[in-house]
Amino acid sequence: MNKLTKIGYTALAGSLIAVSAHAGSMSVSGSAAITISDGDVDNTQATTAEGNTFTMGDSLTFTGSGEMDNGMTVSLSYEYDDDEADNALATSEGGFDNQSITLSSDAMGSLTFSGHGGDGGMSAIDDKTPNAYEESWDGVTNGDEETLVGGTSANNMFTYKSPDLGGAVVTIGYVPGGDAKTTTGSYMDFAVAITPEAVEGLTVGFGMGETEETAGTVIDKQALYALYSYGAFTIGYQMNEADGPTSATDVEFTAAGITYAVTDDISIGYNQSTSDRASAANDQEATGISASFTSGGVTVGGMYNTVDNVSHSTKDAEGYELSVSFAF
Repeated sequence: MNKLTKIGYTALAGSLIAVSAHAGSMSVSGSAAITISDGDVDNTQATTAEGNTFTMGDSLTFTGSGEMDNGMTVSLSYEYDDDEADNALATSEGGFDNQSITLSSDAMGSLTFSGHGGDGGMSAIDDKTPNAYEESWDGVTNGDEETLVGGTSANNMFTYKSPDLGGAVVTIGYVPGGDAKTTTGSYMDFAVAITPEAVEGLTVGFGMGETEETAGTVIDKQALYALYSYGAFTIGYQMNEADGPTSATDVEFTAAGITYAVTDDISIGYNQSTSDRASAANDQEATGISASFTSGGVTVGGMYNTVDNVSHSTKDAEGYELSVSFAF
């Protein structure tokens, strides 16, 4: 090989390296979990799965990103889930679930458009009670219990998240014309999370949202929470509420929790929650204990929960869940 050819190949290799350095990058992350659960309800409900049940869930997320000449970053994310039949791109065997594109910079923050599975400001703060595994109201009756008043996850959602503004981060969500799959109206919310420098370990947050679930039917939602960490302990309290078209549809949900890090790898927790629906005579009350052990990418966790007055009825429930999960 002559010198001229060597010089030509070297120049070509150098130019390819220079292009690839600005062409962006791609990463893959994922998780898988094997779970066993069992639930028992007074006066067995038809929708309640009783007896030991094994399940497995897994997902892969593909993320590509690149930097523009002005320093802003563009990223694209696709999640492949094991069972997302509610998505038009999915089958009963699984398919692509959450999909989004994000434009971001250190000075601006980030602006995300989610074609599927978008989360707004309320979703960022609506479930902040500390726990070692899952919430006190979760997984006992296979979905019959009433869960917290939360934010809206929707398709075709715009979400803006600010940079750190002196200890405060603002998140805004907006769906123009509503979620085409499930609603006819629009949705908008905002939330702010504050970590004051004057009180180390404290985080407080507040959010509001308005959703038009059907034409002319508007529901207002609010969420408020506080978290405080001191040493190995973390305690938290939250209050979520929804005000519907009439006072009879109003719901107030409160929850509190505490966790203790026994070691860097082992945590235990205790949680309780209450759901107060204006139209119901009975408040739903739930308590739960949980624990988890983490080693590298593997986590073993479990919980035991009880619920009194399931979904404001006169029925009580109890159940447990154990899980082994792996994330990379």
